Amino acid sequence: MKKNLILAIILIAMTVAVFIATTQLNAASSSNPELNEAITSSTRPEALQKLLKQTDKKYRDELAYLIAHMPAADRDTMSLALLAENVRLAHLVREQYPWAQALPEEVYLTDVLPYYVVDEVRDAWREELYTLFAPAVDTCSTLEEAIRAVNSHIPALTGVHYNTLREKTNQSPRESMRQGMASCTGLSILLVDAYRSVGIPARFVGTASWHDNRGNHSWTEVWLDGQWRVTEYYFPSQLDHLWFMADAAQANPADRRYAIYATRFGKATDWFPMVWCGEDSTAIEDLPRHIGAENVTQHYIDLAREQQKTRIEAGTHTHLRIVGYAKRGATTQSADRVAMGVDIFHGTEQMGGGLTAGPHRDMNDYFSLLLPKNATYELRYYDTAGKLKTEAVTLGEEPMTVAIYQE
Repeated sequence: MKKNLILAIILIAMTVAVFIATTQLNAASSSNPELNEAITSSTRPEALQKLLKQTDKKYRDELAYLIAHMPAADRDTMSLALLAENVRLAHLVREQYPWAQALPEEVYLTDVLPYYVVDEVRDAWREELYTLFAPAVDTCSTLEEAIRAVNSHIPALTGVHYNTLREKTNQSPRESMRQGMASCTGLSILLVDAYRSVGIPARFVGTASWHDNRGNHSWTEVWLDGQWRVTEYYFPSQLDHLWFMADAAQANPADRRYAIYATRFGKATDWFPMVWCGEDSTAIEDLPRHIGAENVTQHYIDLAREQQKTRIEAGTHTHLRIVGYAKRGATTQSADRVAMGVDIFHGTEQMGGGLTAGPHRDMNDYFSLLLPKNATYELRYYDTAGKLKTEAVTLGEEPMTVAIYQE
């Protein structure tokens, strides 16, 4: 009799505990209309409610934030175990590192916690990347030190390098590491996730096309000292000083094809134009719109112009002008000129890139780049046979014009 009474009391206590937990969960859901709408509009509301109910209370608000703001397709089909694992690991990293602890809540929720960057395959990258990069940042005491530690180690730790022979554009971290290669989009996804794996806020940035129509480009921003700073997979000598800043200065904030966007998880004012989702003939407005973003073009224009002004006033830089011709000996007529893609390197660091002026441009119109004086640069371009050609150029104190030839 006594044993039955004890069992009855235990059963009642468990029932009450479940009732209280369910009541609290329902109350939280009802007080969060975005979460409630997200769950009720999903094809599996019961499973989402169950996941929230079973999640440790200290992770529950973060999980609720993801559910409320994740793309509908993910909410309906993504592995819930993977979603729960992402929240748990992100929370543990936030508790571990001082820079993550100091983050404003909104920055953590939008730029550390998310489990994806754009439309890549949703894979379990967080633990794998944490294992790779934690040793590199464990000795760091500041966020900036941690940023540099990740960026300077990522090619060696992941074994991934730039290569257009990769399987696809929007590769997930595991896809890129399996192949050992990725293009700028895959490299940027990998870098964003590597940062986030150790509590560093990061986001994906890019343009659907540069001003001269030579294609899209993707890169990364990190949050430091209350502002977003520009970086890339192959670490530049300084934050905010990347090879494409001259191109960024010519971006157009009013034209989606030539504007610059930064992804944003949660409430967003715009959407990211994922040009890899369409064919060359796909209109920009017909691209998928489920990845939120903000138009940051003007920031890049202002940043690039300020850098140029500072360099000119300091007298540390001068212009290298490059003109492309079809063949040697024919350089006097506009028809002799060709639009050639050329990249400029100083050692292993890319300093710039672009297209030389074609036959329909003014004869005084050159592709021009402002570079540090008294240094040797390497021009890289392809001839008509598709062979990579290189040319060393030593830039002195004065502006210099260099001709390159397609044949």
